[in-house]
Amino acid sequence: MSRACESAEELAVAKHTEALRRGFDVWPKLGFVPPALGDARWTPELILATWVEAETGRAPENGLEYRVGRSGGGFDRLDFDFSSPAHELPETAAVDTSISLGCRSERQREIPIPWYGAGMSYGSVSEQVMLARAKVARAWGTFTSTGEGGYPESLLTYREHVIVQVATGMFGVREETILSSPIVELKYAQGAKPGLGGHLLGDKATVAVARMRESVPWVSLLSPFPFHSVYSVEDHRKHVDWLRAIHPEALIAVKVSTPADVDMVAVGSYHAGADILQVDGGYGGTGAAPEIAKKNIAMPIELAIPRVHRCLLEEGIRDELTVLASGGVRTAWDVAKAIALGADGCVLGTTELVALGCTRCANCERGRGCPFGLTTTDPELSRLVEPDWGAERLSRLYGAFQREIERILRRLGIRSVRELRGRTDMLVYRGDGARDGR
Repeated sequence: MSRACESAEELAVAKHTEALRRGFDVWPKLGFVPPALGDARWTPELILATWVEAETGRAPENGLEYRVGRSGGGFDRLDFDFSSPAHELPETAAVDTSISLGCRSERQREIPIPWYGAGMSYGSVSEQVMLARAKVARAWGTFTSTGEGGYPESLLTYREHVIVQVATGMFGVREETILSSPIVELKYAQGAKPGLGGHLLGDKATVAVARMRESVPWVSLLSPFPFHSVYSVEDHRKHVDWLRAIHPEALIAVKVSTPADVDMVAVGSYHAGADILQVDGGYGGTGAAPEIAKKNIAMPIELAIPRVHRCLLEEGIRDELTVLASGGVRTAWDVAKAIALGADGCVLGTTELVALGCTRCANCERGRGCPFGLTTTDPELSRLVEPDWGAERLSRLYGAFQREIERILRRLGIRSVRELRGRTDMLVYRGDGARDGR
């Protein structure tokens, strides 16, 4: 490429980057909702509010709804019961938002906030996005997951805060990457497409992505369902033992979807030796996940969480397995509601992409389909997300979420987010949507 062409490309990238970043700041202040933004779960208001949180580090003060969407169900119908103000703690009262990962293990780790970053693989998102997420994970002392697309070398600097995922396609799975991570995640299913496996279209399988995944460029990649070596709890145990043999110091996380017997799946994972169980509902996933699968196969996450929680309590093992909820957790209020339903914490994926500019246009499966440089493998579009800029936005979002959770805890009279786990008595159902509890 000539110097003139390089200069023109630099100018084009700089122009679009500056315009996009100015838009993320200005759009929420316009007083009207821009067209072609969001959907029922991620309403235009909720997207704009998330941008405000990523820009300022605080919940919006201009009337934007930042707690719920308009899905007509799920977390949008739940609210907290703040009817007993006598129980409220003063604003100066210290509250603890930390949780433990790996409750029964000497390898137990603590994170200061009740969430970490979900698996979004190289190929499904750009390496720049992965770097931004790794940077904020280190800054906050939490974790982010590689997803199933391999482990880019640029993440090795942040290895103490990166979870490596081992999925059914085994893309990029190597002994050295497993050894690089404090947590190894076995992905058995994804809530957005349970029973279908993973799918990366050839348009996104660039030379760099294919090299990382040890595959052929421009050929679609399929992750089968399930692991064809796992058909029982005993087989599951062999997988866990295999990973422990490679990396004895690692925590083992297991990601599952929400079938009708998700409670039995949870018990099976416990007896297989898992430290962390990620229960992934059908509301998550990028725009590449088929709508028919997201809406018709898995159990809604708000039903799966209490079912798993109650079953583990009945088995007497609830305090020995960390349960994290994902697949439709959008806001700090969703995180708190999931914990009140029975989870220990949550795993955030789409929320982080929205903070970086996602408008839910659902073009994620195309190589050049994402106009914001997020879910793309195109080398030019990827440059729209600068990792330090992305990490700063995510860090401010994390700060806003933590403040909101602290505010919820104080209003409920609770000093630790761990005390909120399973407190369904603190939730109320609102038939017209939970838009009253500010």
